[in-house]
Amino acid sequence: MNITIIGLGLIGGSLAKALKSVNTNLFIKGYDKPEILELAISQNCIDLGITSFNEVNDSDIIFIALPISESLEVLKLIAPIVKEGAIISDVCSVKEIFETTWETASSKGKFVGGHPMTGKEKTGFQNSDSLLFENAVYILCGELEDSSASKEFLKLLYSIGAKVKFLSAEIHDRITAKVSHLPQIVAVALVNAITGSNNNSEAIEFSAGGFRDMTRIASSPFHIWEPILQNNKSNIIDSIEAIIEKLNEYKSLIANDNSKQLAESFESARYMRDAIPKQNKGFINPVFDLYVSVKDEPGVLSKLTTLMFENSINIKDMELLKIREGAQGTFRLSFESESAVTLAKELLEKHGFIFN
Repeated sequence: MNITIIGLGLIGGSLAKALKSVNTNLFIKGYDKPEILELAISQNCIDLGITSFNEVNDSDIIFIALPISESLEVLKLIAPIVKEGAIISDVCSVKEIFETTWETASSKGKFVGGHPMTGKEKTGFQNSDSLLFENAVYILCGELEDSSASKEFLKLLYSIGAKVKFLSAEIHDRITAKVSHLPQIVAVALVNAITGSNNNSEAIEFSAGGFRDMTRIASSPFHIWEPILQNNKSNIIDSIEAIIEKLNEYKSLIANDNSKQLAESFESARYMRDAIPKQNKGFINPVFDLYVSVKDEPGVLSKLTTLMFENSINIKDMELLKIREGAQGTFRLSFESESAVTLAKELLEKHGFIFN
């Protein structure tokens, strides 16, 4: 099986690592900057670095793991080059524009739009992870032919732990506008709404865990989102209109002291929120928090972090929430899984730490 991955950033690099971790016999070629190719080869993620798109002509499967605009250009370039029966797939979060582009292409290959619904807050090959796709929903758009290449393509995705789902490109773009693109806009709007046009940080100083968690994705860089907003414009606008309508409804209910309907809305939201599959990864992996009370004395933080280090437990984030000088304080520790939280809690309890 000859595979090419064009773009070895977070997704492409993670894909290379994941595939090699489950099948070392795969021959993987990578296309990226020379220094990235050198690093990927040194880590045994790829077998060969390529510098020309002409070198994909013998590949059975080609993954294009670049931003939207670049991916579209590469798709046009390699379509006439690939061999008969080869599968080309992208990893972008909009799909209709790729189907439209493919319809005008002349190729012996087959295009299957792909969207792994996973990610991290930090990008680039240096942050790639062989477990990134584990339990992640991986959407495919388009019909797969009953061919050996198609079967191998699906087998590869299942082998890295992905949960493969099939959707039409139209439905995909409508759904992602609601569950991914709209939340990004809402997070940005929420931060800007409370800080105002002058970026007043007064309110930010009083924000706590709920606000931080709701606005985590507001830190995403605009250059990643610009092509998404451009290529899924109508669906995103429809989603914005829907939430404006809902906010106006709640505004009216609050103004008229209609607690009954508000309570029904809260209950409905709680029910639907609890129905979200807990094992599915999102675009940004969640963190799991543990609140630890500590004495205000020298060395207590060192004791806590040393315990985590000695037991190979990784703290993803840490924040001092409150402290009473000379008495005690509370730290929020964030971990990458519930099992890590459980292990950390058991360990800290044995050493006299208490929890909020």
